[in-house]
Amino acid sequence: MPLLFVIPSKPKVDMPGLSALEHDNLSSTVYATLCDALIKGRFQPGDRLKIRDIADQLGTSVTPVRDAILRLAHDEAIVFRSPRDIRIPRISKDRYLEIRSIRLRLESLAAETAAQLASKEDIEGLERLLVGNEKALAEGDRLQGTAFNQAFHFELPAIAKLPVLHGILRRIWLQMGPVIADSYTAGGRSMIDYHYPVIEALRRRDGQAAAAAIMNDITLGGQAILEHVQAAA
Repeated sequence: MPLLFVIPSKPKVDMPGLSALEHDNLSSTVYATLCDALIKGRFQPGDRLKIRDIADQLGTSVTPVRDAILRLAHDEAIVFRSPRDIRIPRISKDRYLEIRSIRLRLESLAAETAAQLASKEDIEGLERLLVGNEKALAEGDRLQGTAFNQAFHFELPAIAKLPVLHGILRRIWLQMGPVIADSYTAGGRSMIDYHYPVIEALRRRDGQAAAAAIMNDITLGGQAILEHVQAAA
């Protein structure tokens, strides 16, 4: 299945999980589909989006795709230069550090709260995500690894029962997904190792330790991402 974008001088890569849409509100459905693809790292900085190609793949007209693209431009998740030049932006170091500082505050709140509310089933769910992530790392599957990484981070506000925070993080991750995907292979085990202390803190119901652990993941585990951003700049 072809990707939703075309990268000049690069071959197309399959994007699993996308299929024709049959919902009434196609604009919102296309928007949600593209948001999910961005958050899960299906796109990388510099990738070019083609409205017609996206419409063909999703089985829609160009109108709902164009509407979704305009919404993503408003979210600052894409750069809409013209109908023929729509791209995933390259993030600057200053912007990355600003987003990172916001994530540190918000995701530590999610982890701290989750530690007070996590059930045995919640913790087992996080452990299953790590098993999947380990498998993706061992197989060199960047897309699956990025998706499991995102799922782990989003599970914390879900466990914490903080839906407003979850929505805020989704918008932030529209910008983070592509750059994490672009850095994931270089990050190696640092992209997963700092998740284990988070689970241990949740198991002990230690909110402060959970908050510290997720902050270590964002800063220490994210060092490869920062280095990649600096090199790209």
